[in-house]
Amino acid sequence: MLKEFKEFAFKGNMVDMAVGFILGGAFGTVVKSLVDNVVMPPLGAMLADVDFSNMKKVIQVGKPAVEASEDGTVEASAEVAEVAINYGQFIQDFISFTLLAFVVFIIVKKLMAAFDKKEKETPPEPPAQEKLLEEIRDLLKKQA
Repeated sequence: MLKEFKEFAFKGNMVDMAVGFILGGAFGTVVKSLVDNVVMPPLGAMLADVDFSNMKKVIQVGKPAVEASEDGTVEASAEVAEVAINYGQFIQDFISFTLLAFVVFIIVKKLMAAFDKKEKETPPEPPAQEKLLEEIRDLLKKQA
């Protein structure tokens, strides 16, 4: 069983797939950075200096928690977190996804076109009769 797993894990296709996942993750990071740092700031500037990453609907305002101890002193403890719907971040992530999906679509389309072109370029196999005649011709040339 271990031998079968080793053969499966180290086949060329598996390694190629792993490389594809790593490059895909890195490409996703680059596209996210492009959207966050290049696309969104000018878009926000065109829309009256809107910073999309700070756009949110606050449901509950965050408050510092204060506790009174038994001896009457007041101690500050952990803060109560703010509860908010961050729709601006969602807009940025949606634009990132759309750009990434578009680029992947173009790459896949180009790859499929290249594979189709290679398939069309290969000439069809000659019939078996022609192969047999070529073999006979070659044998006759060797004998002469």
